[in-house]
Amino acid sequence: MSDAPLPVVFVGHGSPMNTLEQNRYTEAWAALGATLPRPRAVLAISAHWYTNATAVTAMTAPRTIHDFFGFPDRLFAYEYPCPGAPEVAAEVAEVVEPRWVGLDHDSWGIDHGTWSVLAHMYPDADVPVVQLAINALQPLDYHLDIATRLAPLRARGVLIVASGNVVHNLGAVDWSHADAGFDWARRFDEAARSVVVDSPGDVLTLTGHPDYALAVPTPDHFIPLLYFAGVAAADSARQPEVLIDGYAYGSLSMTCYSA
Repeated sequence: MSDAPLPVVFVGHGSPMNTLEQNRYTEAWAALGATLPRPRAVLAISAHWYTNATAVTAMTAPRTIHDFFGFPDRLFAYEYPCPGAPEVAAEVAEVVEPRWVGLDHDSWGIDHGTWSVLAHMYPDADVPVVQLAINALQPLDYHLDIATRLAPLRARGVLIVASGNVVHNLGAVDWSHADAGFDWARRFDEAARSVVVDSPGDVLTLTGHPDYALAVPTPDHFIPLLYFAGVAAADSARQPEVLIDGYAYGSLSMTCYSA
């Protein structure tokens, strides 16, 4: 493992079918995993653990959660048997003090926002993983604050992976636009890119964008971007960069960042 801090990554994870498919997004995730120094553990912030508390998984063997419906049986059969890292979970709880993070020993595990990406980054499932819950009861600035407190973990060999989508409006999905974005989706995604790359600490200004309500009808998939931005803002020596971008079904952005 390198002595340099590991990066923070934001992944637009899209459909859980990306777990089983090979496309330009999954290839980018695989290339990233192959080029990074091997982490001591991954701390994942997934849009799909959106709950009423701030918690981190602290079990030795997190279960693979199939938190979706209507997909092929082979996706429900997929398992990602990575080890957990209770000691890293304890460090997460310590580093965010005086904010409180509960240690979850048995209620969650890792959901598809995490394992659909790690299936390509670390296909052998041999890197320990802990997942941080998104507290749905807290305002957006709370999550940005938590993120800045998490930043020192990178120097301890922890790779922080935030998984959501900058634009995520399932109600507006158009299956005939498989690789395209609506005008409003592109405008918001491009505005987000400008802020995230040049001044990640200002990410909350995006809530004032004219297309915010369409791009972010619910905050669950947007909040992981705040975790990326907060960690990135804590290290001004690393400017965020776009790993890969694109759109799906008109109303989803697949943009991914690293810093």
